[in-house]
Amino acid sequence: MIELSGVSKHFADLEALHDVGLTVRRGSIYGLVGSNGAGKTTLLKILAGIYKQDSGQVMIDSQTVYENNAVKSRTVFIPDNPYYFANYTIKDMGAYYARIYPNWDQERFEKLQSVFNLDVNRPGKKLSKGMQRQVAFWLGLALKPDLMILDEPLDGLDPVMRQKVRNLLIQDVAERDMSVLISSHNLRDLEDVCDHIGILHKGKMLLQKDLDDLKADIHKIQLAFSGEVPTLLLQEMPTLYQERRGSILILIVRGAYDETIKRMQAYRPAILDVLPLTLEEIFIYEMGVNGYEINNILY
Repeated sequence: MIELSGVSKHFADLEALHDVGLTVRRGSIYGLVGSNGAGKTTLLKILAGIYKQDSGQVMIDSQTVYENNAVKSRTVFIPDNPYYFANYTIKDMGAYYARIYPNWDQERFEKLQSVFNLDVNRPGKKLSKGMQRQVAFWLGLALKPDLMILDEPLDGLDPVMRQKVRNLLIQDVAERDMSVLISSHNLRDLEDVCDHIGILHKGKMLLQKDLDDLKADIHKIQLAFSGEVPTLLLQEMPTLYQERRGSILILIVRGAYDETIKRMQAYRPAILDVLPLTLEEIFIYEMGVNGYEINNILY
């Protein structure tokens, strides 16, 4: 289990993280989202033991992370821009990993070649961005880690390879109880694989919830009335967002589903439909409440 409490980090006069807490259960996939400059990459690097927090605790399986080789040997961090030694081939990188990671599985490395279908004798510097990303996953999965920390992991991969990588991650979570922490701006990808979501903004954690609970607590509702829209309805409902399209009123509201529908039905709308709500929409509306609003997006 990953547990962060009261974590803060400064760079000169910039406070990148402030009093951040986070919990990732064993055998789960946690999605970290946030605005640009929110501190996501800093948080991931602290978890990977690259940065040391200025204050607070960072624990993986009840052990501190920074300068702890035992924890790092069971952790894989794939950054936004994977790094390879200039003249090393994929095979050379595998041999290098085998020397420094005790859990390296050579048989698995060889089996995964059929998934990624890349020549092991090809130098890393001659690979495209998407291929470099594939190699990062190839090497990382051959390590059989307990924890994978991923920063924009599917960026540059084609749709088929994205699905292959997702399937491999889900398989290791299910079969080996691996934990995964993913930071991405592609919320559609996160929605497909994550069971828990955290939203980071300006270095602070705004909320953390199971994805199903997050969706159950926020609803997108389309209403139409035969006459004027009841003013009291708009005053009473805890709306995150509202929009009128002619005679149609669209509301994003927070609250228990049954109670929300019951309160709206009391105003006798001619039409009342509950529309599907994506993680991307939830993120936009939550950020709007916290001053990071987009007023010209139509849904």
